[in-house]
Amino acid sequence: MLAGTSHYEATSAHTQEIARGERFAFGRNWQQLLRVIDEDRINHAETSLSRMLRLHQLNGLTFLDVGCGSGLSSLAARRLGAVVHAFDFDAQSVACAMELRRRYGFDDPAWTIEEGSVLDPSYIGRLGTFDIVYSWGVLHHTGRMWDALATTCSAVAPNGRLFIAVYNDLGTSTVRWRRIKRIYNRLPAAFRPLFTLAAIAPAESKALLSACVRLRPSDYIRSWTAYNERGMHRWRDIVDWVGGYPYEVATPEQVFDFCQARGFTLLSMHCGGVGLGCNEFVFQRGPA
Repeated sequence: MLAGTSHYEATSAHTQEIARGERFAFGRNWQQLLRVIDEDRINHAETSLSRMLRLHQLNGLTFLDVGCGSGLSSLAARRLGAVVHAFDFDAQSVACAMELRRRYGFDDPAWTIEEGSVLDPSYIGRLGTFDIVYSWGVLHHTGRMWDALATTCSAVAPNGRLFIAVYNDLGTSTVRWRRIKRIYNRLPAAFRPLFTLAAIAPAESKALLSACVRLRPSDYIRSWTAYNERGMHRWRDIVDWVGGYPYEVATPEQVFDFCQARGFTLLSMHCGGVGLGCNEFVFQRGPA
C-alpha cells in the first residue's frame, strides 16, 4: 500500500490501474505458473538463489521477499532454512504464494505472507530489517523504481545482503518495448495472446534459425518445455515480459552508484549478455 492509504483503497487502485490498461495483472500470470511448478523447478530455484548469494544454506537467517509473485523464491528460501516474510502489492500474487506454501507443507510461523507495497515506507519500516532482502524483477514494475529501491535498501540489516534484479537499459530498444507493453495492456484480453506471439516472433524466428543452422532444431523445441534457472516456465516468462508494465530500466552503473551511496558493497553480479533482460546484483550493507 502507499503511505496514507487503506488496504481497501490500495486494492481498489490496483484493480482500476489494470482495468485502464496502466498495469499488467502479474498475479493472473503467476496463477497459471502454479500448474507447472514441480520438484525440479523448485530445486533449480534453490540452486540459483544459493549460488548468487554465495550461501549454501540460509539456516536461521531472516529473508524478506519484496514482491513475492508466485512465491517460488520464498519457497526456495524457506527450504534452504530461512525465516521468510513475503509480500506483494497484487492480491492474486499473494494468493499464489499462500497456495504454494500450503502445497509444500510450510504453513508455519517461519513463513509469513501478506499484501503490502514497497512504495509504503511506513509499512517497510514496521517490518524491521532482515539478513537477506530479495527482489527479483519487481522494482522496475512499481512505476517509481528508484523510490522502491531506496525503501528496499532500508530493510537490509547491517552486514545483511541485498539481492536485486533490474531490467537493463538498452536505449532505443527499451523505448520500443515500453510502447509494446503499453499497447498490450490496452488491448482486450482476447487479443493479447496473438499480440504476444507477434511481438516475440522476430526473436523466436532468429532462435529457431540459429538452432537449424547448428543442425540442432531439437534444442529450440526443448527450450519451450524446459525451465530457466529460477524455475520459471518459458511461456509464462514471455507473457510477463511482453505485458509487464509499468516498465523502468537502469544501467549497471546506475544501480551500483545508487547502492554504493547508501553504504552497500558489491559482492557479485551478473550483467553480461542479458540484453533487455535483468541485471542481477548482490550487495552487502557495509564493508565486505
